[in-house]
Amino acid sequence: MSFAEGTSVPIERSKAEIESMLIRYGAEQFVSWWGESEARIQFRAKGRIVRFCLPIPAKDEKRFTQHARYASKRRTEGEAMKAWEAELRRLWRALALVVKAKLEAVQSGIVGFEDEFMAHIVMPDGKTVAEHARPMIAVAYDTGKVAALLPGW
Repeated sequence: MSFAEGTSVPIERSKAEIESMLIRYGAEQFVSWWGESEARIQFRAKGRIVRFCLPIPAKDEKRFTQHARYASKRRTEGEAMKAWEAELRRLWRALALVVKAKLEAVQSGIVGFEDEFMAHIVMPDGKTVAEHARPMIAVAYDTGKVAALLPGW
């Protein structure tokens, strides 16, 4: 069973909860955005811009169009839409949980802000630290050699 499976909390309430949390923990800016394949939240805190991307599943995925118990039986269009909307609500609840846990860990002194949010910090070129690091991690594991993170080191 996935976290928040079956939740009835509307997406708008989850977004509002995230924004409210960010304000409480000292964020200076907040924006949310959505498109066909992903939604994003972005905020500024501690002098850094942080971005979370939430993948939006396609409405025509098998998990929405077919019954889980009866794989050969297709759901009606309305049933498929309800299943897809339920998954979006669940994903937004999960994102709210992640953000809350990270903010609380920082507030409690368990970790530093940059350590906890590092993968999601937006660099001056618009890419996150994770987008920069992922290829380097892959090369390190493929070759067994760790490249310098900063030129000249």
